[in-house]
Amino acid sequence: MKSVFFMTAAAAALSSGAVCAQMVIEPGSDDRIDWQSLEDFKAAHGDLDGQSFTILGPWLGADQELFTSILPYFQEATGAVAKYSGSDSFEQQIVIDSEAGSPPDVAVFPQPGLAADLAKKGHLTPLGDETAQWVRDNYAAGDSWARLGTYAGQDGAEHFYAFPYKADVKSLVWYVPENFEDAGYEVPETYEDLKALTEQIAADGETPWCIGLGSGGATGWPATDWVEDLMLRINTPEDYDAWTTNALPFNDPKVVAAIDEFGWFAKNDDYVSGGSAAVASTDFRDSPKGLFESPPACYMHRQASFIPSFFPEGTEIGLDVDFFYFPAPADGSLGQPVLGGGTLFSVLSDNPAALAFVDFLKTPAAHEIWMAQKGFLTPHTGVNTDAYGDETLKKMGQILLDATTFRFDGSDLMPGAIGAGAFWTGMVDFVGGKPAEAVADQIQQTWDTIK
Repeated sequence: MKSVFFMTAAAAALSSGAVCAQMVIEPGSDDRIDWQSLEDFKAAHGDLDGQSFTILGPWLGADQELFTSILPYFQEATGAVAKYSGSDSFEQQIVIDSEAGSPPDVAVFPQPGLAADLAKKGHLTPLGDETAQWVRDNYAAGDSWARLGTYAGQDGAEHFYAFPYKADVKSLVWYVPENFEDAGYEVPETYEDLKALTEQIAADGETPWCIGLGSGGATGWPATDWVEDLMLRINTPEDYDAWTTNALPFNDPKVVAAIDEFGWFAKNDDYVSGGSAAVASTDFRDSPKGLFESPPACYMHRQASFIPSFFPEGTEIGLDVDFFYFPAPADGSLGQPVLGGGTLFSVLSDNPAALAFVDFLKTPAAHEIWMAQKGFLTPHTGVNTDAYGDETLKKMGQILLDATTFRFDGSDLMPGAIGAGAFWTGMVDFVGGKPAEAVADQIQQTWDTIK
């Protein structure tokens, strides 16, 4: 009875005001959403009436509409207005505006490295140890997420500068359930099972994998994701972190082993559709199509959560195709690592409304309102997972919640000359026949030249 009263009171309070007409979900109308969390937030921050702040981010089009759909709830709770601007050249724009002394109050970073650069130059406002601890306590693999937003400031001391909100998952393997069922294959639960399944499919005269690295001027990047996932499955998270900063050299035996592990899958003609020679020349957008051929040209395809955009029209996830977590080793020593990406919110001013917005992003409702629509995943352990708009997102969200370690895409953490250059081309050379040691030496030489 008490919870019903609170929800009714919260709904009544949040329904007041003209801004309610802009809300995509009327407060109190969807019991999957924690309306009380907004009411609690309002009690703590309801004194910002008439204030405003600016947000600059990379989202345009549908993504911008989805993000801005949560802003009216902040405005109703605080009285402050958030003004969002999206830019397709965000990475350049935020640097220009910051250096010119006219930054937005809040910036939405898709890459931690860029946020770290601006923190080092003194452009970001520390969000405080209390907020960093909140992330550790309320996000699955919370220490991973807190580390992701912690950088050295202008004074050299480390502070928490970037709050993670909206995640992406890359540690996924896609498959067609009907094909598995017809062949009698089971979804692997461990990394050893995954390799055994690969061998079994090949022994049956079928092809286990579709792999394509083609992407125009960015050819090679899908292989970097493979290597990153494998780094987290044969090495520690600390090794991974050291690798992305070059504290662990690119030609260290641990990194070479991860590259060779990718080669176990990609350089065996029996394991990949079209043979290993086709890996570099096959466009990544075309590579999953083999799953849907009859008979199947392959049984598995490792790729991030965005890949359904390139599935045949009308493909229904969960029926025509499904996915499983790229499994971890059986001994459990490395836990359940998840590779992914996401966005980080930083404050670049002393605007109290901007700082309050970070607190708003802590509320379950700020996550659930977007979850109930589409295109949103969160590691927030306090959300109602039933709020997800479909079962696919809910399943991906559960992978985040089950993670013991989360690591951001490694190539995005490296200098552009490496992560978007030498690493890409090195992987193309590798699948073309160059030894892992030689490829790693070549990438390390490039890193040495930019230090």
